[in-house]
Amino acid sequence: MSCLRSLLRRTSAPPRVRLPPQVRPYASSVGGSARANPEEEDADFAAASGFPSRTLAETLKVLSKRVPDSIVKIRNEGDFTMRYIPWYTINRILNTHAPEWSGEVRSITYSTNGQTVTVVYRVTLYGTDGEVYREATGTSSADDTKFGDPVQKAEAMAFRRACARLGLGLHLYHVEEE
Repeated sequence: MSCLRSLLRRTSAPPRVRLPPQVRPYASSVGGSARANPEEEDADFAAASGFPSRTLAETLKVLSKRVPDSIVKIRNEGDFTMRYIPWYTINRILNTHAPEWSGEVRSITYSTNGQTVTVVYRVTLYGTDGEVYREATGTSSADDTKFGDPVQKAEAMAFRRACARLGLGLHLYHVEEE
């Protein structure tokens, strides 16, 4: 029994405790250079420790900015032109500006006739003051395999739409009258 207790003590992870800046090891220097801004230290510690580093309002404000045209792709399908941000680019933007985000497929539903597949996707952002999530759907024709399999297409569409509901790339859904 004492061996088991000893093993449990060695294998159980210590609880995460946020230490004040003056107690954190190496809090005043990174790579040998001193940091003058304690907010940078807090953000670095928070990102490294899994703690959210900013409020939801700050994160949403950053994500709501217009994305550069250089990352917007254009797809032509027949006489329809669509502007979009690839899912992997959105993933990188979230990793950079909201590193505590998470995403999950909530459901995959095939139509009764098997012609379409619909995916529901949820994106959750975490902040120092709470969390917020948005869900969206994406639907793809089961016959259309031009840009990947139908479930992949529906998931990517739902992911992009859920992110747009959080502000990321939302301007692409507003067609400007010319």
